[in-house]
Amino acid sequence: MIRCHLARIMGEHKMRIADVARQTGLSRATVTLLYNETAQKVDLVAIEKLCTLFECQVGDLLEITQQ
Repeated sequence: MIRCHLARIMGEHKMRIADVARQTGLSRATVTLLYNETAQKVDLVAIEKLCTLFECQVGDLLEITQQ
């Protein structure tokens, strides 16, 4: 299982879904799916934009966990 830490990272930066969508150019739907950890697939461009915005590495945003 892959966990997405977007909600935690956004909380640390005091950002809302609308803020992230506006600053990255990603759709609100994409950000919401990642925030709620309900996304089935993610475009690499989206991951790159989020990592650039939060100045983090992919491993900070996504983590493989045991079920």
